[in-house]
Amino acid sequence: MDATRKRYPIGIQTFSEIRKGDYLYVDKTEYVYRMTHSDGKYMFLSRPRRFGKSLLTSTLSAYFEGRRELFTGLAIERMEKEWISYPVLHFDMSLGKHMDKDALNRYLHNLLRNNEQRLGISTSEAEDVNVRLANLIMDTCRQTGKQVVVLIDEYDAPLLDVVHEDRNLPTLRNVMRNFYSPLKACDPYLRYVFLTGITKFSQLSIFSELNNIRNISMEEAYADICGITEQEIKAQMGNELNEFAEKLQMCTDEALETLKAHYDGYHFTLPSPDIYNPYSLLNAFSNGKLNSYWFGSGTPAYLVEMLRMFDVLPSEIGPVEAMAADFDAPTESLESVIPLLYQSGYITIKNGNPQTDLYVLDIPNKEVRMGLMRSLLPNYVSRQARNCNITVVKMSVAISEGRMDDALRLLQTFLGTVPYCDHTDYEGHYQQMLYIIFSMLSYEVDVEVRTPHGRVDVVLKTRNALYLMELKLDKSADEAMEQINLKNYSERFALCGLPIVKVGINFNTRKGTIEDWMIASA
Repeated sequence: MDATRKRYPIGIQTFSEIRKGDYLYVDKTEYVYRMTHSDGKYMFLSRPRRFGKSLLTSTLSAYFEGRRELFTGLAIERMEKEWISYPVLHFDMSLGKHMDKDALNRYLHNLLRNNEQRLGISTSEAEDVNVRLANLIMDTCRQTGKQVVVLIDEYDAPLLDVVHEDRNLPTLRNVMRNFYSPLKACDPYLRYVFLTGITKFSQLSIFSELNNIRNISMEEAYADICGITEQEIKAQMGNELNEFAEKLQMCTDEALETLKAHYDGYHFTLPSPDIYNPYSLLNAFSNGKLNSYWFGSGTPAYLVEMLRMFDVLPSEIGPVEAMAADFDAPTESLESVIPLLYQSGYITIKNGNPQTDLYVLDIPNKEVRMGLMRSLLPNYVSRQARNCNITVVKMSVAISEGRMDDALRLLQTFLGTVPYCDHTDYEGHYQQMLYIIFSMLSYEVDVEVRTPHGRVDVVLKTRNALYLMELKLDKSADEAMEQINLKNYSERFALCGLPIVKVGINFNTRKGTIEDWMIASA
């Protein structure tokens, strides 16, 4: 291993451990200085899971504790002149999941106790959590003679699993609202308050009295406060990139483009640099190979259920137009799945106009697209289909080599050997199934594409060809091809710069697979 390459902090979220252990650290301390020297005493930041929120919170803790030695060589060392230490209360809510009211109260008391012991403050465990927090803040301020810093990481963790449950959400939400309530009353005793989370709850439901929180989640000045930019890769991770390129037997530029396709593409405001998923990027560097690190680290079962609840088809996940108020919105009273998809990191800002607050949201990159589609596919073929991924890989090879006939034969055989799903007696089922499979192949695919004479069921674009597909149920491939020709679908795509291939496919709903197909050049 190159002696100049630092170790990767996989799973390490403590700033002091990273700095003392000489792990790789992408310098975000300029933002720490900006946050703590700008307008706003109370700040909130929303980012998806594993995007560096906990590390940012830990960095703030070390900064406010005055641990100057940890910041040697970092941007903030040139900016900060005073290095005043403050007492810090740090609450990590990430373990407060899957709890009922009593368990959550016990968990909050335990967090308070840990902070009390660390600061040498004694309060009564018989008190309610809000009274105990208020006493801890005031007693700490009196004992130290300094205002207190309160850092709350993953403030919404105790509520995420019940966010759409009418029975449990109000109860747990009241527990958390009760806990956070002293933050407003204790204002004279507080130097700074920072909260992170994944979802955005309405202030009325969680912070009923704290009406002065500055939400920096979509502020341009903090666009890349979490995550890693391409500039940071080139400036701070050059050795790591070169080593990765060598393992993949690529040149550096090719390796960077590969990483970009898989893990880049996030924007949390506009304008913004492209943001790489830090968890996936560091794991790819560490392991020397591409994989679905971020998507695979958390089950999307809940997300899949929400997509089903809101009747969102796979092809409708993105791109989609939305006002900022539609996606940067409270999630406990959803009218669509868009806020949940956006705040969880499954779609992101791709284009838009900050002046009008109208944005285009889409799936950020190949890792997320393939992971989502792989999770949704069992709804369209069979939950017991173990050989699906193998079939998809073989289809990918065939299509990349221009062998659509072989690809459809593979799909025909696969569908004919697995138990087929319910509700397959309509064309949309097979249309969405093909959309998912082609998306998993990393090709550009769209459905219901308008032409002057009608809509093409599926349009698939590869490096070598553009495929126009018409689907029929319990009819014939001849009829599908006749419709393509009769409505002259190929005319709409004459200037695409690729050979156009017409594909008529007929599905047998009784067998649950392809009955026959026709392929012809336009």
